[in-house]
Amino acid sequence: MSPNIDTVAVHGGEVRPGPEGSVVHPIYQGTVFAVPAGTDYHDIKYLRLSSTPTQNYLHGKLAALEGAEAALATASGMAAISATLLTFLKTGDHIIVGDTLYGGTQDFLDHHAPELGWTVTAVDPAKPETWADALTPTTRAFYVETITNPLMRVGRIPEVAAFAREHGLVSIVDNTFASPVNFRPLEAGCDIVLHSATKYLNGHSDLVAGVVAGSAELVARVRHSLNHYGGSLDAHAAYLLARGVKTLALRVERQNANAAALAEFLAGHESVTTVNYAGQSWHPDHEHARTFLSGFGGMLSLRLAGGVPAAERLIEGLELPYGAPSLGGVESLITRPALTSHAGMTREAREAVGITDDLIRVSCGIESAEDLIADFARALK
Repeated sequence: MSPNIDTVAVHGGEVRPGPEGSVVHPIYQGTVFAVPAGTDYHDIKYLRLSSTPTQNYLHGKLAALEGAEAALATASGMAAISATLLTFLKTGDHIIVGDTLYGGTQDFLDHHAPELGWTVTAVDPAKPETWADALTPTTRAFYVETITNPLMRVGRIPEVAAFAREHGLVSIVDNTFASPVNFRPLEAGCDIVLHSATKYLNGHSDLVAGVVAGSAELVARVRHSLNHYGGSLDAHAAYLLARGVKTLALRVERQNANAAALAEFLAGHESVTTVNYAGQSWHPDHEHARTFLSGFGGMLSLRLAGGVPAAERLIEGLELPYGAPSLGGVESLITRPALTSHAGMTREAREAVGITDDLIRVSCGIESAEDLIADFARALK
């Protein structure tokens, strides 16, 4: 019998007994280690090569979380994304992507794919009947997000995995918004899972990191690329990330509940015109999302009847959520994606996929749901 994710978050990847008998794995801050004769370049213990004791300990913990053979920590979520794409795509290749991506990912594709000689086709991840039309003889990968940022759309991820396998593509899933608590894409047949570990995996808004997880063979290929690009995670951040992971299940359970309660309240408020949260029956992806997600995450977005001025007044009037970008921390955060996560896109490109200037994104923390709702109720007046 496999342990529950709550137990895996605490005990997965732990070294028992730890160095010098320590229960908490120490920080190996050093960059210099002895190199036995005949050691392969990528196996040398060196911080940039992501192979020091603290990094290796973290990798084992992250692999356990996603049920992966191997995992790799990177210096940021974008380092994980870019290193992965640069590993599996070469000049002349084509990639299929979801039609609403994190702004940094979209910006990377918009600006660098042409320079690298890649072609990109966007599809609706919730409409499998449209995917075959996007295939070309040079298609090599299918890239999607489990829950999209910031509209909380949910693609048919198990079908993405099956489609990719049928056509010989590498399936790559950004699982940041769901976290391994709500979904484990590898168990659904996907090849590579990515995270901005800055968000839920760490959960305390005090470090920047990324994760790549999958088979040992595929992760080794990404690590070899990362070793050359230099986006490794430093030892102290690795230690903090491993510590944050231990409370992941507890935090996400509360964040799921808070987002569900807040979404229900907002949907019934006269000033709110739109609420995007896949856990509610009105969401266009709810029926298929509930078949594979065990929770719908702590993120939601909304629009108000008063447009941008009303959105600005709401953000200024709230007392509990910080008016700041990022997400997944113990504190609630609120922002307008047009000014933060998707500011790198043109207004026309944003609006084409539904990211309007007045869209508000909320990351629910672990506060009392009753207090969060009371704060929104007061501010909406």
